[in-house]
Amino acid sequence: MKFTNGVWLMRDGVRASYATEARDVVTTGETVTVHAATRAVRHRGDTLYGPVLTTHWWTPAPDVIAVRTTHFAGGRPRSPEFSLAVEPDTTAKVERVGPVVELTSGRLSLRLDTSAEWSLDFLAEGRVLTRTGRKGTGIAVTEEDRHYSVAQLSLGVGELVYGLGERFTPLVRNGQVVDIWQADAGTGSEQSYKNVPFYLTNRGYGVFVNEPGQTSFEVASEHTGRVQFSTEGQTLEYLVIYGPTPKEILSRYTALLGRPALPPAWSFGLWLSTSFTTSYDEETVTGFIEGMRDRSIPLSVFHFDCFWMREYQWCDFEWDPAVFPDPPGMLRRLHDRGLRVSVWINPYIGQKSPLFEEGLREGYLLRRPNGDVWQWDLWQPGLAIVDFTNPAARAWYSDKLRGLLAMGVDCFKTDFGERIPTDVVYHDGSDPVRMHNYYTHLFNQTVFEVLREQRGDGEAVVFGRSATAGGQRFPVHWGGDSESTFESMAESLRGGLSLGLSGFGFWSHDIGGFEGTPDPGVFKRWLAFGLLSSHSRLHGSRSYRVPWEFDEESVEVARFFTELKCRLMPYLYGAAGQAADHGWPVMRSMGFGFPDDPACDYLDRQYLLGDDLLVAPVLSADGEVEYYVPSGRWTHLVTGEPMEGPGWRRERHGFLGLPVLVRPGAVVPLGGRSDRPDYDYTRGLTLRVGWSPELTRTRTAVPTLAGETGVEFETTRTGATLTVRVVAGAAAGWRVLVVGVAAVTAVRGGTWEPHEQGVLLSATGAELSVVVAD
Repeated sequence: MKFTNGVWLMRDGVRASYATEARDVVTTGETVTVHAATRAVRHRGDTLYGPVLTTHWWTPAPDVIAVRTTHFAGGRPRSPEFSLAVEPDTTAKVERVGPVVELTSGRLSLRLDTSAEWSLDFLAEGRVLTRTGRKGTGIAVTEEDRHYSVAQLSLGVGELVYGLGERFTPLVRNGQVVDIWQADAGTGSEQSYKNVPFYLTNRGYGVFVNEPGQTSFEVASEHTGRVQFSTEGQTLEYLVIYGPTPKEILSRYTALLGRPALPPAWSFGLWLSTSFTTSYDEETVTGFIEGMRDRSIPLSVFHFDCFWMREYQWCDFEWDPAVFPDPPGMLRRLHDRGLRVSVWINPYIGQKSPLFEEGLREGYLLRRPNGDVWQWDLWQPGLAIVDFTNPAARAWYSDKLRGLLAMGVDCFKTDFGERIPTDVVYHDGSDPVRMHNYYTHLFNQTVFEVLREQRGDGEAVVFGRSATAGGQRFPVHWGGDSESTFESMAESLRGGLSLGLSGFGFWSHDIGGFEGTPDPGVFKRWLAFGLLSSHSRLHGSRSYRVPWEFDEESVEVARFFTELKCRLMPYLYGAAGQAADHGWPVMRSMGFGFPDDPACDYLDRQYLLGDDLLVAPVLSADGEVEYYVPSGRWTHLVTGEPMEGPGWRRERHGFLGLPVLVRPGAVVPLGGRSDRPDYDYTRGLTLRVGWSPELTRTRTAVPTLAGETGVEFETTRTGATLTVRVVAGAAAGWRVLVVGVAAVTAVRGGTWEPHEQGVLLSATGAELSVVVAD
């Protein structure tokens, strides 16, 4: 929200007060409290009027400092609040030297010179990261007497801002106005399903605004050299998180807000949906599944969208008997085909649902202040909203899900949760404005916990649309309602990369787009992009997404990239483990992976898949793609073609191709199966090694389906000699593909044969050593 009219004036009707000087400082061993005047105090009379702002500094974890600014402190506590996993910081200390007071946590410090004009300076390792400066700590009151707490943090020359949730606008936030307010608005606007009040910059730090309600960010848009954030209320708290690398920033942020659970390996395979308003029954479903089998397209999950329930009765959690007369038998038949089953749900109860009367009677539905149940006709006629702050309502809703799980359902698509009204009263007294964004967290948490309870750790997965900070703990999330165009494909990618930079490890999107029917070219290009994403789902609105509905080449493309993803699972599941252990997204912006290469700062049409794969989706009808290759000798994953960076490339690809490059010096484990994503990754394994100057010594861990290390290899290059050995665990029938090598002159511990990309070595023991020919 903007309060100023240019640099010098305020907007009409706005009064603002900003901290100008410290009047007193109270310290403990680990905290600082400062009372700041909002005008110059020349004599005692100047202390009689005007706001005094109280700032309290503390450290919730090493390398993290929190600042809470309060105007009026007498307000009642408001819920909900974000849950922070506070880690005692034994390094925290407060020092006062003359007029300077400083709180230090790890390598991060917050300093205030009480003798100078007000400025809170955040420093790390000898440099200022950011500071509040003039007008950096304050309040603003509008002519309607609405009170806002405001903070500004400086941006340096060339400093770029990322994150703030899944946003479909350009990846770099500079110049944008971002409102943290859940909305169901598709992927083509500045609004978002997943709003997260956290950003990070390319200067080594992140900022989390600890406010679940509506927060407005002016990112170099009200003052071009600052990020301003404001929220209505008397208190504003933010945390500055030092990295300095993007990986370290996200690790520290997700340590506080939570890291994603590791999804089951089967969820990484291809999901096929009924689509939304299409006509379907068990015969239709069976036909789709047999069609995929007959065309040798590996399928892992079948999803039933809304109309698995009867019209007007969402949600009643009952199968429509007119089209699904034998749900337990059908689910059993699907399981016999080796498939998992997902069904659509949302947190709303239509008035025609039998559960409406039950929820009304028991007090499980959100009510207006006058006691009426809150209802409207948008989406389901007369729908009401489950009050997840009521423990009994959560138990009631959970029991309905348990019944479906007992029947044979494996997971749920948790749709909606954004259009949550504010003219309501919650069971636990939560503030409706703060609950607007947070509601989806309770919804997804309720469903995820039932899945974990019934299926066990490592088997729970949802397919959620809405989220806020901390929602990453309940994967997976997908990108909402996109259109069936190249433009929407590009905006979906921007949203996914932004969400990854906001702490979310796993993300998906509707292959082919949701609204409309893609032409075959868009569909085939989206297939490649979708199957080189964290999770992959074929889903649409009014038309099916089975490949043969488009053309026979679509079938070939779907088969090729699904099989490629299955072979990549040892690598992808390792990247999934990094998300669960460290908070790093599986799909990463180029700047996240190459923070020291300024050419990567603005790139939002390509990404890293895990640490070592660069993917540039083709976003054009003619197959032309332009992308950037960072420094070093890269090789194409599929063809083995070498290319030297840094530099830009422009290429034209057929539908079975796109740039998928392997990082210089990387060792990529490829699995022995291409027909399913969940198998023993240690059997029939191939280590893909690019022969490059960057290849020196590296370790490669291959996970089990439980996410533990099944086998670990060490790969070493000394001159012309390459040695690969097992250093932990065991592998059966493992091989090494050395890309870019024509022949070898000596082999110890195995055999070799020519390969179209180089040479293929087969190990006979736990160590393999070869001398590469010139």
